[in-house]
Amino acid sequence: GPPPQPPDNHLGNVPRARAASGGRAGRPEHREPGGAWGAGAAAGAGARYGDWRGVPRDTDTPAFGTPAVGFPQVTLDPPLSAPPAPAPPAPRPASDAVTSTGSHRRVPAPRKPADADAVADASAVERPGSGRGAKVRTYTGMAAAAVTTVLAVVVAGHVATEGDSAKADAHAADDGRARSAKGQAAASRSDDRATPDPSAVQGAPAAPEMTYEQRMAQQLPIDEKLKGPGTFDTVPGVAPSPGKGKVIRYRVDVEQGLGLDGQLFAEAVHRTLNDDRSWGHGGTKSFERVPGGEADFVITLASPGTTGVWCAKSGLDTTVDNVSCDSASTDRVMVNAYRWAQGSTTYGADQMLAYRQMLINHEVGHRLGHGHVNCRTPGALAPIMQQQTKSLDIGGIQCKPNPWVFPGS
Repeated sequence: GPPPQPPDNHLGNVPRARAASGGRAGRPEHREPGGAWGAGAAAGAGARYGDWRGVPRDTDTPAFGTPAVGFPQVTLDPPLSAPPAPAPPAPRPASDAVTSTGSHRRVPAPRKPADADAVADASAVERPGSGRGAKVRTYTGMAAAAVTTVLAVVVAGHVATEGDSAKADAHAADDGRARSAKGQAAASRSDDRATPDPSAVQGAPAAPEMTYEQRMAQQLPIDEKLKGPGTFDTVPGVAPSPGKGKVIRYRVDVEQGLGLDGQLFAEAVHRTLNDDRSWGHGGTKSFERVPGGEADFVITLASPGTTGVWCAKSGLDTTVDNVSCDSASTDRVMVNAYRWAQGSTTYGADQMLAYRQMLINHEVGHRLGHGHVNCRTPGALAPIMQQQTKSLDIGGIQCKPNPWVFPGS
């Protein structure tokens, strides 16, 4: 009959198991602390499966027939003659390839934590070395992987939402600070700005331009001892003579640095001289302003100091009463800028237009050959050649101010 079979218990097939594990046949195996099989397991290089005592941490599935782990193992010397190879065992119910010992005993499988290692083994694999080639299916690991993924998505979304919210809050705060800073900067700038003219506001009516008469009626600030540089600017352009008769050409110069309106002065000279109440009365003369070339005289607006210099050239002293003159030895008729700006006490501040007309007619009258004349009738209009800037009371005869050569015309 067939040779006797080794008992089917936890001591069976020890030589093959020991040969597979590298142990020495015939001697008890001394396990190292921790329940691992050999130094490789103790090193933990391939450890994966938790802390159930005696279960190797290797991922390879033990071959069918490997002794149950966790029990002391004793190896027996082989018989003198090797028995024939045993017949394949009868098929048995499917068993867990990881925990089966190959006998009628079943050892409970170790509990596996649902960690990253378990997720890594979620797929079904065919274990090498198994005679049956069973596939491992770890649905628990798959479920754990799904839960972990969901949790990761939820956490990531929550973090992203919080990050976006924090960014939005920071952005809003920055915008608020920027608007506040801009508002403060705008307020600071506006503090230094002058209050705008209401007439400049859009929609508001523009201030009407002042008329010639209004501009000529204004007093202007000036130093009574002002002495300019003695250099002049000629008012450009031509103002043609408007009437008939003899044409007298003149030029207008304005000393630099006076701060007075030279164009207004030139307009006043032309209007006054060509008024029918002036020296051209009855069409006998007409005055034309020219910017250069041949001119009969140069009517000059100058500072008190410069006026004194030019008047002294003709033996006249204008510094005593700060008056004007016709510098007959030169081509200049000097109009004192102080008198042009401030007028005189004989006319008063409310008669600036009339005083300026008188000043032009009086000094040009000297250039035309007329000397001083005093008032002879009390209460009458003073003659144009009277020194009206100094006084309207000459020899006890009080007269009225008069700017014209022919005032009754």
